[in-house]
Amino acid sequence: MRRLYSTFADGWPGIGLLVMRLVVGWVLLGSTGLMLWSDPPPPMTLTSASLAILGLLLVAGLWTPVVGAVVALIQIAPFLSVDEHPLVGLLAGTMAAALAMLGPGRWSVDARLFGWKRIDPPVHHT
Repeated sequence: MRRLYSTFADGWPGIGLLVMRLVVGWVLLGSTGLMLWSDPPPPMTLTSASLAILGLLLVAGLWTPVVGAVVALIQIAPFLSVDEHPLVGLLAGTMAAALAMLGPGRWSVDARLFGWKRIDPPVHHT
């Protein structure tokens, strides 16, 4: 993870990334929850369950680059192949792609697991 991001943004940029992760995760959980409760066919159930898990990972900020890229591919693919305009999927996919490129920010599991650690040398009093 450190190879992808030199730092994990904090301050206002970090808050912005947190808000983006929460919004995309909430949209994924909301839309897939409705789909799963309606007893869809098995292929749609698998896709919806996968998106729900990916939404939870985005909310937590865990494996953000990979999760963001996968969500982007899943969400944007119907927009490219269907004559309809699934704008929510396009928006969620675009935001997920941005998160994959920008990183999760300081308030994420990724930052806790993979962020730079500060090690203070022991102070010797003589």
